[in-house]
Amino acid sequence: MAEYDFDLIIIGSGAAGLTVASGAAQLGVKVLLIEKEKQMGGDCLHYGCVPSKTLIKCANVRHQMANAESYGLPAPALEPVDFSKVSAHIKSVVEKIQPHDSPERFESLGAVVRFGTASFVDSHTIALVPQDGKTTEHISGKNIVIAAGSTPSTPPFKGLDQVDYLTNETVFFQESLPPTLTVIGGGPIAVEMAQAFQRLGSKVTLLQRSAHILSKEDPDMASVVEDTLRKDGVNIITNTNIAEIFEEDGKISVLFGTKEHPAQKIASDRLLVALGRTPSVKTLVLENAGVKYSQKGIPVDDRMRTNVPHIYAVGDITGKYQFTHAAGYEGGIVIANAVFKIPRKANYSLLPWVTYCDPELASIGYNEKRAKEAGITYSIDIEKFTSNDRALAENKPEGKLKLLQDAKGRVIGVQIVGIHAGELINEWVAILGGNVKLATLAGAIHPYPTLGEINKKVAGTILSKKVFSPFIRKILRTLFKYRGKA
Repeated sequence: MAEYDFDLIIIGSGAAGLTVASGAAQLGVKVLLIEKEKQMGGDCLHYGCVPSKTLIKCANVRHQMANAESYGLPAPALEPVDFSKVSAHIKSVVEKIQPHDSPERFESLGAVVRFGTASFVDSHTIALVPQDGKTTEHISGKNIVIAAGSTPSTPPFKGLDQVDYLTNETVFFQESLPPTLTVIGGGPIAVEMAQAFQRLGSKVTLLQRSAHILSKEDPDMASVVEDTLRKDGVNIITNTNIAEIFEEDGKISVLFGTKEHPAQKIASDRLLVALGRTPSVKTLVLENAGVKYSQKGIPVDDRMRTNVPHIYAVGDITGKYQFTHAAGYEGGIVIANAVFKIPRKANYSLLPWVTYCDPELASIGYNEKRAKEAGITYSIDIEKFTSNDRALAENKPEGKLKLLQDAKGRVIGVQIVGIHAGELINEWVAILGGNVKLATLAGAIHPYPTLGEINKKVAGTILSKKVFSPFIRKILRTLFKYRGKA
């Protein structure tokens, strides 16, 4: 039997890599964790989830202050935002979380942590170039996990490479708030950042290729978010084609067109390009290991294995579901297969996700768009936040919950757009994942007044159609001689 330096080599210390390293090391596996950046934690900690949610909170606090009068409070005198202080606050939050993702913590669990760039020599051997660029090491592993993440996509717009544009890796750490900002993109990152900067004081224009923002969501749900962004002052232009980008008179200009107006120009102080992520496959030299890949990522089976069975790929680099919680879930799948040798398979049918705009938009299971694509016959039940007393007390009546059932009456998906939708969807994670019946939810006691009552109420509404039906009334009249309505 071949001897290897490590039982398991992990390339990348984002959510997926850290999940595998933590679990495997604590189980007695000899683990090597390799990180190319100077700090561990991956995109989520340094350029994604943590800084973006911190910025969004800052922007929402500012928005509440500016709208104090809507709560019956005196309007405060607000000074312009000093973005360097906001940026410093974001950095402080990252620094508070960093120790949880530190080399010391993972070494205390039993893993070996090395910093440098990894590439494949063969299917069991990694070449590690340390960050000081000195001696390259060759290290072997029985199993290898590729968790190298992704980078911001660079679309082939004419002139983009000639201007200083922002991505999610640079937008949080500017020294000053841009007076004007153009955002190219209409997905979650673009929408979240457009609203946040508008609320902080920038004048934001968002250019979206599709007919509506958040194009993976149902139009009626996305429209609630779009309406709020427009009320905030964001200039949203949909169905756009970008023709050229260039610098002019100290501004960045974007030439674009729509069907109605084929030639338009918008000039702004800064440009944010938020058009998705590209899997980081370039430097890995995967061909040396015989691993198949494309610019869309590394394809894997439902056990997270590449075409080379002892090499796994997890997280953004697969090009599938680029969420931190998906990456952590996939890490657990790898531990089951690579460590316990249990053939556990990934199942994304109940993968939830949230766009952290205001109002938030959360989803689990099928929405109408995906149900139609799958050819599923479905029915809809809707509960609006205007009927939720806590939402009214919070002055946040916008939004609704939409529940989809298949022809057999099984819940196949829930979407929520409204205040704290990301928290409200968690109850449905448990309900759908645990096969909890709607009758159980409808009969459960929820504290009043809470936003969570909207989940109970939609279940009760569905059941009431059966309970208060003519058939049930007929049975009760027959059994108990009830005489009908007074």
